[in-house]
Amino acid sequence: MGFEHLKLEKGMYHEGGKSFSQVLEQLDPSAGYKGTAYEHMDAFQRQLKRFDIRVKGPGSDSVEKFFSTMDSAVLFPEYVARTVRQGMETADCLKDMVATVTKIDAMDYRSIYSAPAKEDQELKDVAEGASIPETNVKIKEHLTKLKKRGRMLVASYEAIRFQKLDLFSVMLRQIGAYIAQQQMEDAVSVLRLGDGNDNPAKSYLSTSGEIGGQDDTMTYEMLVRFWNLFHPYEMNTMVVSPDMLVKLLSIEEMKNPLAGLNFQGTGTMISPLGAKLIRCGSLDSGSIIGLDKNFALEMVQAGDVLVEYDKLIDRQLERAAITTICGFSKIQTDAVNVLTMAPAVGG
Repeated sequence: MGFEHLKLEKGMYHEGGKSFSQVLEQLDPSAGYKGTAYEHMDAFQRQLKRFDIRVKGPGSDSVEKFFSTMDSAVLFPEYVARTVRQGMETADCLKDMVATVTKIDAMDYRSIYSAPAKEDQELKDVAEGASIPETNVKIKEHLTKLKKRGRMLVASYEAIRFQKLDLFSVMLRQIGAYIAQQQMEDAVSVLRLGDGNDNPAKSYLSTSGEIGGQDDTMTYEMLVRFWNLFHPYEMNTMVVSPDMLVKLLSIEEMKNPLAGLNFQGTGTMISPLGAKLIRCGSLDSGSIIGLDKNFALEMVQAGDVLVEYDKLIDRQLERAAITTICGFSKIQTDAVNVLTMAPAVGG
């Protein structure tokens, strides 16, 4: 098999804007393994098989197994990046908030938008010879702000060399979860305040005429009124502060047997209107962000999970950075609204 004879080296981590896995796949295409025992493995997994490195399960190897040879040591940074990515995906709520993900190979990115008037959103009959209504797509004035988010891996090689990879993976997945939480906070900020292009979400007070509430009490009718503000969009995701999560789950309509059974049995939170509920600890108390996830937000990524591969390959784990670079851009401003609870009278 070809994968058993590949020469692995550090340079594969910075080859023409490609990831290590992409370089491996180019040298050892998975398509060539159809009908073999390696059919369901990618190029990186075949390299783990080549050096007999087991990264999970009761029989997982220790960290030092990666450093048995110089070739196998080159695989360690990719293992770290993949495991961190798994932690990000497990803790990722962005899939319920982001309409599209744009990957770029630069640090500057300018998104597009359209702001049709209300009459332009209606698909009216076009008489013969009449002009067809237009949707103008424009470049945003300001660049999408990209932020580097990450964690520093601080551990000596001597401290972890004999640790099982299964346990070490738990630590790495936790790093990924922290990064995902930071990215979510960035996304929530853009949803509410805008991306610097004068496009904050429209905000409603619970006691306003559109919502018709009283004090700081949440009712089903208030929720329906808030939902009704989204037409022609659909409020299919709600990002809520912890105190508002309690209020939503405590309204009478949430106490029906089916809703209670689902929440108690699976921990899956639902709202009376079927929107996905996402708790966000960084959101101000008394706040709900409603959005149509299909039209609200664009996620911009500059590369994938980045690790300091030189340090990891050379066993210099004392301060090895694990980072991602991404930003968020509003797509349709009207697809996001904010509801803020008025303080209790006398409170």
